[in-house]
Amino acid sequence: MIDYSVKDVANQELRRVELSDAVFGRKIRKDLLSRIVSYQLASRRSSIAATKGRSEIRGGGHKPYRQKGTGNARQGTVSAPQFRSGGVVFGPKPRDFSVKMLKKERRLALQTALSLKVNSEEMIVLENLNMESISTKNMAKILGDLGVAKSAVIVLDQADDKVSLSARNIPGISVILVEGVNAYDLLAHENLIVTESALKKIEEKLA
Repeated sequence: MIDYSVKDVANQELRRVELSDAVFGRKIRKDLLSRIVSYQLASRRSSIAATKGRSEIRGGGHKPYRQKGTGNARQGTVSAPQFRSGGVVFGPKPRDFSVKMLKKERRLALQTALSLKVNSEEMIVLENLNMESISTKNMAKILGDLGVAKSAVIVLDQADDKVSLSARNIPGISVILVEGVNAYDLLAHENLIVTESALKKIEEKLA
């Protein structure tokens, strides 16, 4: 078990909590982290570019003019690429960019990303993150007190509009629920801020 600090929003240590080795004590495998990033980014890609080849052009098929006697080069069909509204040669078609990765590998990669945050002391466990009202100024102060300099992903156990809306306009800050925790967001942000109740749900989900 890993002994870790639980703090309040003023960055004062309240107590210590034990973290599961199965979730937060994994060996750091850079190859696995690289693969999960590629997997997630590929899953987000969409392929909508598409053009029609000469066989897909509606109508067409007839000769634009007779074979001989016009002085022009002979042409077989108006759907040929050299004609206006003709087919496109080697044009783009919808593609599948997805990368295959086993479910157990994705699970291990998420555990590895969490372990990296713990090893780097970039995870902050808060007793709670209750805000009296929606206030970007108060949220910025809390993040400043916690030592968040660049970016952070905040993980909550349940939706909280006061927290989400307060953090919405702060660059580099994202708010997600336990169900949305993923390796890419953890690696893309410098700090991981998680409430104690959300931490328990993460352990239950991944242990």
